[in-house]
Amino acid sequence: MVNEIFTLDDLRRILREGAGTAEGTDLDGDILDAGFEELGYESLALLETASRIEREYDIALDDSALADARTPRDLLEAVNARLRASAA
Repeated sequence: MVNEIFTLDDLRRILREGAGTAEGTDLDGDILDAGFEELGYESLALLETASRIEREYDIALDDSALADARTPRDLLEAVNARLRASAA
């Protein structure tokens, strides 16, 4: 079942499943505006995350959406925009 909204909890789950959690990183804290690099996720981890999101939510993310997503908030906005466009 696909949700209409991609939440921070969804992102946390997918990050943990795909790339794990860096030692000393608390994904359960206030991470919305923390940089992915600060959270321990480099470009390969984000590519894996995007791939998992695309498969699970049956959407295609633009390369620029992923490249421009510096924080979880940025990625949530990009995914939700794509979900809204797909539903229209």
